[in-house]
Amino acid sequence: QVQLAESGGGLVQAGDSLTLSCTASGGTFSTSAWFRQGLGEELEFVAAIIRTETSAHYADFVEGRFTISRDDDKNTAYLQMNGLKLEDTAMYFCAASTRWTWTPIMKTMNAYNYWGQGTQVTVSS
Repeated sequence: QVQLAESGGGLVQAGDSLTLSCTASGGTFSTSAWFRQGLGEELEFVAAIIRTETSAHYADFVEGRFTISRDDDKNTAYLQMNGLKLEDTAMYFCAASTRWTWTPIMKTMNAYNYWGQGTQVTVSS
């Protein structure tokens, strides 16, 4: 059973940068992803990276500000977030999937087998 643990959240000011980490244990998977959920809002896809692919996938709102990466030697995925905006305030969740192929379903929570507990990111003005 894969277990995911996020870290790196916190309180930052608009325009700042933050890097989230997601460390996995207990098994293997193909795809690492980040989702987020603002207060009173639905869970939304942020970014994903598949082990066998060289490119990552991002939500439109990222607009080049975020970078997802993974270090398989460390069993860790990262989300580097630059130019944070007030609207980026949310609980960020790490997710993992055994799926190998990128399809539209990969932007939905249904495609992911494992989830972390989340780490809060708060952006202030």
